[in-house]
Amino acid sequence: MWLETLRRRLAKPKTSVQLCLLGVSAGLIAAFLIILFRLTILFFQGLFLDNPDDFTTLPPLERVLMPIIAAFLIALFAAFTGFKHYRLGIPFVIHRIKSHYGQMPLYNTVNQFVGGALALISGFSVGREGPSVHMGATGASILADKLHLPYNAMRTLSGCGVAAGIAASFNTPLAAVIFVMEVVMREYKVHIFVPIMLAAVTGALATQFVFGNASELELITITTLSGWHYPFLTLFGIALGAVAYAFNQNLMLIIRTFKPLSMFPRLLLAGLIAGGIAYLVPQAMGSGMSAITLAVETPEDVQLLTTILIAKLLATLFAIGLGIPGGIIGPVIGLGVLMGTLMAFFAQFISPGVDIAGTYSVLGMAGLLAATLHAPLAALTTVMELTSSQEIIVPAMLVITTAYVTALQIFGNRSIFLQQLDFQGLSYQVSPATEALQKVGVMDEMDENFKLLYSDDKQQIESTLNAVDSQTPLIVYDAENGYRLAEYDLSLMSDQNIAINYISLQGISSQATLADAFDILKDKRSGAVYIYNLLDNQQIMGIMRWDQIRHILTIRNSLL
Repeated sequence: MWLETLRRRLAKPKTSVQLCLLGVSAGLIAAFLIILFRLTILFFQGLFLDNPDDFTTLPPLERVLMPIIAAFLIALFAAFTGFKHYRLGIPFVIHRIKSHYGQMPLYNTVNQFVGGALALISGFSVGREGPSVHMGATGASILADKLHLPYNAMRTLSGCGVAAGIAASFNTPLAAVIFVMEVVMREYKVHIFVPIMLAAVTGALATQFVFGNASELELITITTLSGWHYPFLTLFGIALGAVAYAFNQNLMLIIRTFKPLSMFPRLLLAGLIAGGIAYLVPQAMGSGMSAITLAVETPEDVQLLTTILIAKLLATLFAIGLGIPGGIIGPVIGLGVLMGTLMAFFAQFISPGVDIAGTYSVLGMAGLLAATLHAPLAALTTVMELTSSQEIIVPAMLVITTAYVTALQIFGNRSIFLQQLDFQGLSYQVSPATEALQKVGVMDEMDENFKLLYSDDKQQIESTLNAVDSQTPLIVYDAENGYRLAEYDLSLMSDQNIAINYISLQGISSQATLADAFDILKDKRSGAVYIYNLLDNQQIMGIMRWDQIRHILTIRNSLL
């Protein structure tokens, strides 16, 4: 009984204690999966690396063989589990949230866990946030599915899982919330915002409990920049916007070029390329966070940093483009830090004797993130959280806006996630009407005042219609016609003849939203659907008419 009450409460598009508690639960589940994922990577890397993600101490032959063997194992596991469509990471999660209320296939997630772990253990240039987001959304959707929650609540909880995944990956709960709203959900609603915020905090705290509160950017020293740097920062932002456009274009070029190849040769080619880069430039291996350490330790070695930048750029493009499971945010952060450190070499003439390499490295990260992902606000909050520095805010805003506008307006750049979705033919756009209706469960608006008659006898139907109130719908059922709505046809009635009009009813689950009812009725612009309870022998719970949905869209849309 309490579960039924919970489901009815969650069908409403409003903030509630129940939804907040479920958001915390989703955050805990996501954090558990991500902690397990990270511990798996650390355990296996600890068997052959002195420091996590530092592959420079390995012999050349091992550096070459590791990515090749890992690519083979990734392809073998995918083939063994029957996973043919290599759709993983943040783009796939966006598609599932927009088109399937965040329901995530289990095989898909298992492949993401195993494949992502193998890729990161072996030094592929991919980020851990891709698998983290994927697993976080899956954990939340499984929770919602087991409790048979309304789909609108499942959609919100999937967003909670994504936020917990980002927060657990980078220890940035605020940036995780903004990222979900700006990139994944692509909307700002308070009743969605609050549980997502709680899930992000939960994910961050759980991860801090296991791994501590340390951040890769803590090594970087932030220095206040004088106003003389701002014209140069504008040029820096323009350069970052151009690089972001080139990065996205080349990544999509690789994806399109190698699409005809089947999974096995494509992944093995990725392993061969990664092995070759690892042999020549071992510093380019890893998720991208190791590049931060290199930039901090050798900011004056322009030749080394340039070599690492080029090698890491190629390693990232081919790893992601050829289908290695992993995220793109981690490598983009590393590339941005390297670019910023290199730009500081030229900017030091503006402020001689002042150490500005750290500040520029952070600004490079922020600008490249904003322009590549089309997430300027998320990039800004990431910088603020990772550096805990007020001095970085104004120059970061200048670089981010310049890079973002340059990439968008001058080059026509689009989010790399949306470009990947377009290429794969996965939907991520819904109409404003559907988006509004997805937020309300049918249990919140259905008409529960109805009469159900299991008979097709016309006289019995007539007597029942006479007995019930004119505002009470009569649903009749017979084996041949199924469920139908019976009502008087006033246009054909006469003193001697009483005409009954029957309207066929299609059933939808009590988990459905108004958008599901809208999709069924929108072509006819009339009719009704009945709502049944999956858990009680498909008992009919209520009825939803087209007129009710139209009223919500035209009169009450502002409430949604």
